[in-house]
Amino acid sequence: MIPITVIAACATVAAVPLRADTGQTIPEAMIEEMISLSGTITYLEGDAPGLILGAIKGDTVVVEGFGETARGNGITPDGDTVFRIGSITKVFAGEMLAHAVARGEVAFTDPVAPLLADPLGAAAAQHPDIRLIDLATHSGGLPREVPRAESPDSDPFQTITPDAFADWLQGNALQFAPGRGSAYSNFGFDLLSAALSTAGGASYPDLLADRITRPLALDDTTFTPTAGMAERQMIGHAPDGEALPIVPTGAVITGSGGLYSTANDLLRWMRWHLDETGPDAQVRLLDHAVYLPRDGLETVVSMDESGRMDAMGLGWVAMNATAESPFYLQKSGALQGQMSYIAFAPQYDAAVLITMNQYDFGAAAGMTEAANALLRTLSGY
Repeated sequence: MIPITVIAACATVAAVPLRADTGQTIPEAMIEEMISLSGTITYLEGDAPGLILGAIKGDTVVVEGFGETARGNGITPDGDTVFRIGSITKVFAGEMLAHAVARGEVAFTDPVAPLLADPLGAAAAQHPDIRLIDLATHSGGLPREVPRAESPDSDPFQTITPDAFADWLQGNALQFAPGRGSAYSNFGFDLLSAALSTAGGASYPDLLADRITRPLALDDTTFTPTAGMAERQMIGHAPDGEALPIVPTGAVITGSGGLYSTANDLLRWMRWHLDETGPDAQVRLLDHAVYLPRDGLETVVSMDESGRMDAMGLGWVAMNATAESPFYLQKSGALQGQMSYIAFAPQYDAAVLITMNQYDFGAAAGMTEAANALLRTLSGY
């Protein structure tokens, strides 16, 4: 675990020495000041009970928490605070696809239908081939959510089942030909994780643990929090400020959402992404590549929420370099009152993470812009 040092009543910071790989030296204390100032402003401009901001530059890792893990509880979040990462789960699924390709279990262009159990596989086979790369780039022509029966409030994802996916595929045409557009799809990423489970010969959570979380010691990144994690959990809040219940996401929502993590875990995972020479270099090469340029697509829907999508990687939204910004890969996520964003500039050895515990889409836009501005500064722009 990254050590956490208390520096103020409202915040905690963790840091290790800097190694600047881009020729730009930024003192550790200056990075801490950047995090503290940016986080304080972002927290005060929003209405969320709490916020966590973290960053990497070279070997420096800083995490700072603001406010409370739940409104009124008096507990300041820190690097070990557990929260739901929502759709950031998708870029874990993208990396899992890269692992499977590197191992020779699948190819990017393999159709998904043969890797799905019937009746879901048979229903998918009725359509033009939806390839694994189409699922990972939101280009499979599938809807955002699977249409399904209403679920109880205590278990709102209960009716997301393989049969619900099969029913839609049996009775509906794809929204566009696979690979010809990009439209945000939780539906597609849950098909992807099911296919990777078949290819890997084990449950998707077990494969994720074997290939990502256990080797990197991401002990708090899981679909099923332990009792100890539950005691450290950030509580999400509705737009009106009411605390939202902690609800299960079930066994199907594994590619699109469902993961819990911490800032310390996610930044350790970012260190793996920024390591050019360490183990799994081939996986990183596959995972950081761009596979679907925006140019020439017939339609692009709901892909610009945290900045204009110039191309799609394996779940990552690619943002082209400009005179004011480096090339970077980013992903946002929201679930049950928690809103998060992660981005990294691989050529500048820099990454940022930010999360807040209330649904507030105006504040979320400010949150992502603050993170992007920090990433630009850390990259020397």
